Amino acid sequence: MQLSDFDYPLPEELIAQHPPEERSASRLLHVAGTHLSDRQFTDLPELLRAGDLLVFNNTRVIAARLFGRKESGGKVEVLIERILGPKQVLAHVRASKSPRAGSYLTIGDQELEVIGRRESLFELRLLEGDIYALMDAHGHMPLPPYIQREDAAFDQERYQTVYARNAGAVAAPTAGLHFDQAMLDQLRAKDIETAEVTLHVGAGTFQPVRSENLNEHIMHSEWLQVGQRVCDQVEATRHRGGRVVAVGTTSVRSLETAAASGTLRPYEGETQLFIRPGYEFQAVDLLLTNFHLPKSTLLMLVSAFAGCEEIMAAYRHAVEQRYRFFSYGDAMLLERGV
Repeated sequence: MQLSDFDYPLPEELIAQHPPEERSASRLLHVAGTHLSDRQFTDLPELLRAGDLLVFNNTRVIAARLFGRKESGGKVEVLIERILGPKQVLAHVRASKSPRAGSYLTIGDQELEVIGRRESLFELRLLEGDIYALMDAHGHMPLPPYIQREDAAFDQERYQTVYARNAGAVAAPTAGLHFDQAMLDQLRAKDIETAEVTLHVGAGTFQPVRSENLNEHIMHSEWLQVGQRVCDQVEATRHRGGRVVAVGTTSVRSLETAAASGTLRPYEGETQLFIRPGYEFQAVDLLLTNFHLPKSTLLMLVSAFAGCEEIMAAYRHAVEQRYRFFSYGDAMLLERGV
């Protein structure tokens, strides 16, 4: 397949700029093959069964966007991509002219030394203090580029899942934003189990694929951890006839990376898994996800999961029915294609 197969027209006004008033107030498009059902997110418990297992990504978004100045006085924007240690990070740096190795960036009253470059990223070292303290004092929530506004105080809570605990992401696992504690309690009361993995979402998740030939695309790398407990829970779910429901594409990447050998095993490290049509899924039966950017690897992933024609038909329907798109938008529940 070619990149152009994953394009679709989207009116700009359907790109959600703010979260809904309540987390669970979103709409839910249920996609089961060619059958489409317009639901509310609060209908999710009745679409699942006792014995199913929901797998959440418990990563926590860090205040990764920092504004400061170069030694020349020019403005600079730093978007932390990966924390390497208490004082060192890999970051995207936006400035009128790229900073040189050995130069310094000033954020508030703190200085970051530019160590050098790693491809498109800069390695930066904080001279004094701690990176987390710097972000607490001066950081902004790293809202996606299609949200055309500055981050606000409410984003600190709403661009974060209620179960976030392991800090390290620079983008939220957005399928999880719909869950509030009341929904989690309701699922538990129905004997629907939950499990957690960790995948620190990187800014690369928003990067469009630029090569028409998908074989030429180099997938961005993200760090993940799938523990033994998750593997045991998935095995127990299979044994009792339940279904594994991935909450978000990041949970899919985590589970499928850990199951690459054909058997789900504990895994910790990097993944560059590129899931596209033709991929054979090992671990996931249903997928709860938001709507994704045209020509993106995430749109390719959901097309691989539910079927290309089925997904593109679902997206056309969502546009016609005025669903809200992307991070603060509505959700889809996808049945796995055959």
